Amino acid sequence: MSARGFTLLEVLVALAILATALVSGFRAVGLATGSAGELRDRMLAEWVAQNRLALHRANSDFLDTGNYEGTVTQAGQEFHWKETVKSTQNSLFHRIDVNVYAPGESEHALATLRGFMAKPLQ
Repeated sequence: MSARGFTLLEVLVALAILATALVSGFRAVGLATGSAGELRDRMLAEWVAQNRLALHRANSDFLDTGNYEGTVTQAGQEFHWKETVKSTQNSLFHRIDVNVYAPGESEHALATLRGFMAKPLQ
């Protein structure tokens, strides 16, 4: 009776296939983790933009046209915001564009939101 088993070559091929599958799996997990972090940053940046517009509405602000910027902390993370206030065809309204960036970033906004401010009636 002869003992049957796997040859060394068969074992090596099986290990190579398993290693390739594991590397692919780890890469997919790494990409998913990175995507989750980016989605979190974008969600927090969206909240910062919404908060900026809500603050102006709550204060009944009617800002002069121009550019404004600052920093704010949201959920323990710092964000840089830029607001551009533009006039509209109706002098009672101004358009405000809010862009929110990661610290040190000034080209690619994590969030962009547009709103309108009405001039308060006296």
